[in-house]
Amino acid sequence: MPTAIAVTAPDLVLPSADRNTPTAAVLHPPEEQPLEDALEQVHRLVESHGYLIAVYPSSVSAAVHRRLHTVRSVLESDRIALLRLDLPPLAVAVLARQLCRLTVCDFSPGVVASASRLLAHYIHAGALLGSVSRLDRIPVGLREHAESWLPGSQFAVVANPAPRLVRVAPGASLDGPTFASELVMARGQAPSDWVTRTLAPAWQVQAVLEAALPADSARWWGTGRLVEFTAAIPGTAVLRQLVASVRRSECGWCGLELIGDRCAFCCCPAAPDKAALAPGGIT
Repeated sequence: MPTAIAVTAPDLVLPSADRNTPTAAVLHPPEEQPLEDALEQVHRLVESHGYLIAVYPSSVSAAVHRRLHTVRSVLESDRIALLRLDLPPLAVAVLARQLCRLTVCDFSPGVVASASRLLAHYIHAGALLGSVSRLDRIPVGLREHAESWLPGSQFAVVANPAPRLVRVAPGASLDGPTFASELVMARGQAPSDWVTRTLAPAWQVQAVLEAALPADSARWWGTGRLVEFTAAIPGTAVLRQLVASVRRSECGWCGLELIGDRCAFCCCPAAPDKAALAPGGIT
């Protein structure tokens, strides 16, 4: 069985594009699931899949964060990775689906988990907002705060990979991906079609897909008058090629194969390059 991917809410599960790609499991919050049931669920996932990678936004409540760490501690398992991502909720859902796609490739659990940092660099996550007066995730100037009080004002915001904010007006634009991508959007209370009519053509996305708005999105963006959007690399083949092109190393503690400089399961750095440490090697 492929490595299990899990999220912390049902609305962070996006449907699979094909029959071969599994969907993410849902780890429910403490108010919905007793600790005993959570332990049994996670134990069952680890035993049946070998490894579990839990993906969740940094905006989750402290209770959810504690529950995840409690479960891992009680089970005393080194086969559970907890990936707390500083991304908007819809972007976390998109990244979780990308990891699900990687699990059916010939990558080890350590590579799949550590690929999250790589893939996050290729995710363009933003929202069309009716107000930025309560937005605290990216810098907002006094002018934009004042303009939020004007009737009909709308703002286009990108939070990742680099923050950007513009007031929606003729000629206004946001820098988008320079690679082929698909756009996932989720509508809140904002009735505007600016994302589909203006942003999607400007970013030259291959497809526009609609999803349900995650419950935590309004809190993350500071308003319920929004349309959240995320552009990312589509398809398993391109994701596989991207991850396979990155040099792999070994965790200095648990020995898992990984990409990057840190293991997502034990949080230890990669082992030093033996060639670099050998006489005459790189210094």
